[in-house]
Amino acid sequence: MTEPGLTVRLAPLDYADLERCAELERILFAGDDPWSKGTLRAELDHGHHYVGAYVDGAGLVGYAGMSMVGTVRDAEASVHTIGVDPDCQGKGIGRLLLRALLAVADEFGAPVYLEVRTDNAAAIALYQAHGFVRIGLRRRYYQPSGADAYTMARPAHAGEKAQKDGNT
Repeated sequence: MTEPGLTVRLAPLDYADLERCAELERILFAGDDPWSKGTLRAELDHGHHYVGAYVDGAGLVGYAGMSMVGTVRDAEASVHTIGVDPDCQGKGIGRLLLRALLAVADEFGAPVYLEVRTDNAAAIALYQAHGFVRIGLRRRYYQPSGADAYTMARPAHAGEKAQKDGNT
């Protein structure tokens, strides 16, 4: 489902990729509080699930991460971040990254939660296409910009329902 001719490989994010992730954070989230290499390292140190998107000749072009709490049948997932290099946006890489996170949540039967800027129409559409619905509004969630965020949720086992319905 990526752009024709583009080969993307997904793999667990490695500590060696954190400098590039921090660089992308500074580009993608410049108006707010981009995560530093240290913050990203802490995410991996805490055992959160992170995946990178790699393109031959370009290296790491995207990353995504989430936390899982609980155990199978009583787990809950929270998407922490999804970022794609601006030069690679609109090519299906964000969709691949999101689906990789959702596959893990589905293994645990976990509902998934996230926050997204209210002005990020592309991300909201992506999340809605994958079963997320808006459940709340967080005023001035992103700092220092003060941008609002929607809280969105995807019920447990939504991926299984989509497969049965033929939507994936």
